[in-house]
Amino acid sequence: MSKQDYIVSATTTVAPPVERTGINKWKILFFLFLANMLNFFDRTIPSIIIEPLRFEFSLSDLQLGLVTAAFTLVYAVAGLPFGRMADKGSRKNIIGWGLLIWSGFTALNAAAWNYISFFLVRVGVGVGEASYAPAANSLLADLFPPERRARAMGIFMLGLPIGLLLAFFTVGAIAEHFNSWRVPFLVAAIPGVLLALFFFGMKEPQRQQLTAATATDVAPVQQPIRLLLKIKTVRWLILSGISMNFAAYAGNAFFVPLFQRYFGLSLTQAAMVTGCIVGITGLIGLVLGGMLSDRAHQRFQGGRLLFGAISLLISAIFIGVALYLGHASVTAVAILLSIGWLASYNYYTTVYPAIQDVVQPNLRATAVAVYFACMYILGGAFGPVVVGALSDHFSNAAMLASGSSVMLEQFKAVGLHHALYVIPVALFITSIFLFFASRQFKYDLPE
Repeated sequence: MSKQDYIVSATTTVAPPVERTGINKWKILFFLFLANMLNFFDRTIPSIIIEPLRFEFSLSDLQLGLVTAAFTLVYAVAGLPFGRMADKGSRKNIIGWGLLIWSGFTALNAAAWNYISFFLVRVGVGVGEASYAPAANSLLADLFPPERRARAMGIFMLGLPIGLLLAFFTVGAIAEHFNSWRVPFLVAAIPGVLLALFFFGMKEPQRQQLTAATATDVAPVQQPIRLLLKIKTVRWLILSGISMNFAAYAGNAFFVPLFQRYFGLSLTQAAMVTGCIVGITGLIGLVLGGMLSDRAHQRFQGGRLLFGAISLLISAIFIGVALYLGHASVTAVAILLSIGWLASYNYYTTVYPAIQDVVQPNLRATAVAVYFACMYILGGAFGPVVVGALSDHFSNAAMLASGSSVMLEQFKAVGLHHALYVIPVALFITSIFLFFASRQFKYDLPE
């Protein structure tokens, strides 16, 4: 498309009829929430059955971390072409086919016969799930105005904690009931197929368009990534996404085995405690955070991001103290981790709307895809790998320090506990990046 063609399309497109967006927007938001919930449910299953998987295939913590990394890397890379597809094509069809793909591969996880087969199937799940976020965020931006976008995003992102909560509260129990880590994958595959049917039949809202004045001021759309990276706020938000996802994926991947190894809980108990930490807290954090974020945004430009920076600082402090307590009390550790994780959820209600605020409408899906690619490749993928490698290192160190030549589970427990200290460090770094983003935000708002 030439620049002139782009200007014409931006100025001649009529606004969508009120009845098409107004009547259906809450219904669409609800089903987007359901798909997001299922997205996080499916990707969480390996983190819950991690110990049975480790024993069956005789895996190290580094190998377990690489399973998460395989999913995450493919998820991030595949998100880039899906972002461009969402900017140009049917977003509802992208979501529908994505649901079918990731549900099918989730079912195939149950048939894995060794580490390599399990690894490769997770790659397929990553491709399917990568289609979702760019298309969903683009739809939300067209359905809700800026002053209501954080609240809508908060409802949408409730899929994250509820998906985690359902996974942590059910997967462990299902696995122990059937004495098999494979059954939860089969159960999880069914809802995705049913949900895809809605999106195939959904009426899609028309896209917001630029004015002629705005269109003449932007670079050619053929260079979307270069255009996006010129926005300083976007660059700070990308850095924050890297450190945030590093911490989030490290915690989600290894909290269950931490409570099993370090505190001696059963699989079901450890999964439910982790569900309270990362799931229930999110229900509170995203709803409350969405409202507080919108209020901060109304008070002054950049207020939303400053609120996020303060929240992440609080999160780092509480999680650091929880890990420092060690064996003192599993209850105290769980409570402190919960408070820290609750505060961290404010990240999503501050950063996601901010991206939509500073990016032009026809590049929003691409912006989300670029942001996700960076946060997952450099953050989400490396978090579990770094923690897994550090866990193996500290486990060996504990074994050598004891004078033993045999790797016992108590050494694995100590090693994993020490490795998880990287989480509060990453959250503190995230708060710094958000602070700088808040200072730059007002200068990057489109006129």
